Amino acid sequence: MSVVLPIPLVSTSWLDDHLGDDELVVIDGSWYLAAMGRDPKAEFPAGHIPGAVFWDLDALSDQQSTLPHMLPDAGTFERQVRALGIGSHHAIVAYDGSGTNLSAARVWWMFRVFGHERIAVLDGGFQKWRAEGRRVERTVENRQLGVFNASWRPDLVRSLQDVARLIGSAEAQLLDARSVGRFEGREPEPRPGVRSGHIPGAKNLPFTELSAADGTLLPPDQLERRFRDAGIDLARPVVLSCGSGVSACALALGLAVLGHRNYAVYDGSWTEWGGSRDTPVETGRS
Repeated sequence: MSVVLPIPLVSTSWLDDHLGDDELVVIDGSWYLAAMGRDPKAEFPAGHIPGAVFWDLDALSDQQSTLPHMLPDAGTFERQVRALGIGSHHAIVAYDGSGTNLSAARVWWMFRVFGHERIAVLDGGFQKWRAEGRRVERTVENRQLGVFNASWRPDLVRSLQDVARLIGSAEAQLLDARSVGRFEGREPEPRPGVRSGHIPGAKNLPFTELSAADGTLLPPDQLERRFRDAGIDLARPVVLSCGSGVSACALALGLAVLGHRNYAVYDGSWTEWGGSRDTPVETGRS
């Protein structure tokens, strides 16, 4: 029987009930900022959800780009996903160990960019899973090559040129997922050569504000309030950014939970915009 995957979120109890289903693949998409002092590649064999495969965000990105975590082309993504034993017929659940959807939502968004809709994020992630005393394993599975076909969805992605055209336009709203201090230009950027501040006209909603203490996403009414308090009109298109295109996807996940479908992620995000010398930058609140 086909796995009926609740999307875009699944609960820890749902996943526990479906572990071992042939059509289900679990992905550990954990990735952390250098300042967090955590090594997801070392943490994975030390403990992960049974049967999970590890998604190396740095390796499974465009290796030719000077920018971090940029999307690869469709052919490269196909090969990478097949090598992990994932096929187009699979239902996928992605999680991370941050407790704030720091990177699991990036995995969710990437699969959707390449045409795979049967994917969800584990609500609460590995933090909640472990807190509930659920099964953890240390063995790493070798899976057979998968049969995965990718198809590009340009509606979910924006480039620097796309974003530049939005400044001063009513076409779409810009929403930045970084911390308030980085957005306002009061805190230095972690990457050398990147200016402080934000894209002119952008609003700010730190992605960490969408999670409850147990790592689960806030209830829909509270989520909606967070977006509206940030100055976002949920009836209009939204373009999301962050430092390198990772945590912006947590905002995309929040919008998807609210039923908002007209959103896209600026893949180069602030590393590209703030690292350029011919792009305008604002500081303070918008």
